Amino acid sequence: MDNSASSEVAPPGVNINVPHSARIYDYWLGGKDNFAVDRGVGEAMIKAIPGMRYMAKENRKFVHRVARDLVRKEGIRQFLDIGTGIPTRPNLHEVAQDIEPTTRVVYVDNDPIVLVHARALMLSHPQGRSEYIAADIRRPRSILEDEALQDTLDLKEPVGLTLIAILMLLADADDPWARVAELRDALPSGSCLAITHPTADFNPDEVTAAVAAATGAGMTLVVRTREAVERFFGDWEMLEPGVAPVSAWRPDEPADNPEAAYYWAGVARKP
Repeated sequence: MDNSASSEVAPPGVNINVPHSARIYDYWLGGKDNFAVDRGVGEAMIKAIPGMRYMAKENRKFVHRVARDLVRKEGIRQFLDIGTGIPTRPNLHEVAQDIEPTTRVVYVDNDPIVLVHARALMLSHPQGRSEYIAADIRRPRSILEDEALQDTLDLKEPVGLTLIAILMLLADADDPWARVAELRDALPSGSCLAITHPTADFNPDEVTAAVAAATGAGMTLVVRTREAVERFFGDWEMLEPGVAPVSAWRPDEPADNPEAAYYWAGVARKP
């Protein structure tokens, strides 16, 4: 564990004694918005999965590809990104607005430190809009009814809903499939849902050890099979290539080993 813990000062509302997934992810990506407790868990998970930093980067690349494809090919002009994490450039709205400046994005996370950085760094193109709300995916209605969301997004027009490495934080007892279904049901025809989710399908031993490191620190971390991930899309139409290893979903360049990043990824469109 990092010996600098005693000198760290908690920003308002942030508990630096409890690890948080957004800050661990920030650590893996080389960010500085994390604390000793986050680095300790992050390192324990890297010990279990030496390729963890690579996996985090592959998730970010997927976000960029999805944003480009949904704007260019699906005509999406507004996004709802739940489980945003600490801003890492380019952010989703930057990628989307580079193609279509009028794109509007609402980011959602439940860590106060994300709020601080989101408002400072997630600045929209003047023709578009970028907003951040503090909310939890366990309460979809609180997200959908938030004043900032309703003021930014038009839920009568197609929305790109992105759930990147977030559903792993919901135990089966929380019924994450019902939470996602509630979000899907609120979106109109033509909307798209993008998901990444860790799995033990590719390397059970390493992933089991990583889950043990996280749960031993008091976190919830659930890995799921391809079939379980496919359930999140309900009856929406899967876009090619369907649910695939994250590195193999429409890659800019073919990955040498697509299963080196232990995540399933997919995108579906509402009929």
